[in-house]
Amino acid sequence: MKDKIEILKKRRVALSDSKRTESQHEKGRLTARERILMLVDKESFVELDPYVQLRSHNFNLQEKKTDGDGVVTGYGRVNGRKVAIYAQDATAMGGSLGEMHAAKIAQVQDMAISCGCPIIGIIDSGGARIQEGVNSLDGYAEVFNRNVRSSGVVPQIAVIVGPSAGGACYSPALMDFIFMVKDLSYMFITGPQVIKLVTSEEIDFEGLGGAMVHNQKSGVAHFAMANEEGCFHFVKKLLRYLPSNNLEDPPRVPSEDPADRLCDRILDLVPADSTKSYEMKDVIEEIVDRDSFFGLQKFYARNVIIGLARLDGFPVGIVANQPKILAGCLDIDASDKIARFVTFCDAFNIPVVNLVDVPGYLPGVNQEHQGIIRHGAKILYAYAASTIPKISVVLRKSYGGAYIALSSKKMGYDQVIAWPTAELAVMGAEQAVDIVYGRELSEKKSKRLRARKIEEYREKFMNPYTAAQMGQVDMIIDPRETRKTLISSLSFLRTKRVPKVSRKHGSMPV
Repeated sequence: MKDKIEILKKRRVALSDSKRTESQHEKGRLTARERILMLVDKESFVELDPYVQLRSHNFNLQEKKTDGDGVVTGYGRVNGRKVAIYAQDATAMGGSLGEMHAAKIAQVQDMAISCGCPIIGIIDSGGARIQEGVNSLDGYAEVFNRNVRSSGVVPQIAVIVGPSAGGACYSPALMDFIFMVKDLSYMFITGPQVIKLVTSEEIDFEGLGGAMVHNQKSGVAHFAMANEEGCFHFVKKLLRYLPSNNLEDPPRVPSEDPADRLCDRILDLVPADSTKSYEMKDVIEEIVDRDSFFGLQKFYARNVIIGLARLDGFPVGIVANQPKILAGCLDIDASDKIARFVTFCDAFNIPVVNLVDVPGYLPGVNQEHQGIIRHGAKILYAYAASTIPKISVVLRKSYGGAYIALSSKKMGYDQVIAWPTAELAVMGAEQAVDIVYGRELSEKKSKRLRARKIEEYREKFMNPYTAAQMGQVDMIIDPRETRKTLISSLSFLRTKRVPKVSRKHGSMPV
């Protein structure tokens, strides 16, 4: 027995080969096991299949065989809650994915689904293992299939801490959240060399698929972190807002912020003049529990803000227009950003609160030609299809198609709340008057008449009391009571249940 135990000790030591570890550290990177241990609670990680090796008979691979086949898999706890986890090992054949490598990942994906816990994938891979041929491609198919089966069942988080090239990109793309690290993470389907060969374009790894490219331009990623330590800290923070699976409610934490606290600063934060900009994030932070707002995709489609927060300790999703950027208009990127976030919140029982100050969809030839109709329809679909509690608060203006998407009762909002400054209409008063009274104004050429018509239009059609009289607004509140009102409303709506239509699934205009 002692001999067998000694062999086991030696095999365990071999799993953390010192030369490979040193090589990784010289590159300024952590090893797969170090990354896992940085993420999970102390002494909670249980590794699975550490001695699995590739089965290929390819002669060129025999000397490269390693225990674990380039990926560390298992389960543990984060903040006391169980998670399934895998981390690709770049020191073993570049973290490339082969048949057995994929089988290990698929096993923990299955465990996450059956046990109802989040799955976290730590990605550091050069892509498919070429020497294993179609076996490696089939391995990706196995992983992708489970990504889709997991979608809406358990939260899926991808942490990119190295290259994610070729087919390796698509598993993170099918997951709910993607973290990247600046100057360390890269995602692309084809690398710079191939692009130069095919298109003659010259670009480096960072410019093609670095952290800021995917956080700012493509919208593929949700977070761009300065280093690995900070990245794993934020993964832990994100998990505090999420339920373990779709059958659970999001976890509540005790709040020391009084539920009836008045938001006195709001009067100074939001100008009464609807044409003046302001920082919406300041308004969000004034309303939600202190220091609880956790923004998502903050570099992408900055004309809207999305994120998770707490109200009286309960997690909520926040969707808000950002008047500082494009006046808070909805465009193609903002539409995609909102639709995906609302769909996620609906899957995991997280209520959504809209803070609305929007002049409409962004006009422009480029927007029309790139499909603003199709992309804008995604917001309509996401909200109408969702059954979670949904509350819309109109701060200053809500016009046109954007009004329908973000604040119309007919879209299925449980409550529409307005400030006294709210304007709900097809368009702004100036544009409406020019259309309705255009001929009369052009004939008389009177600035005074135009100003009077604008004022009349505002009084008759744009104030929240007119909308409230028609049942389109449920409450008109003092802005300082926004937090108190939202907490009260969400408390009542927490037991909301909606019978679903009998169908296989709808068809979102993707």
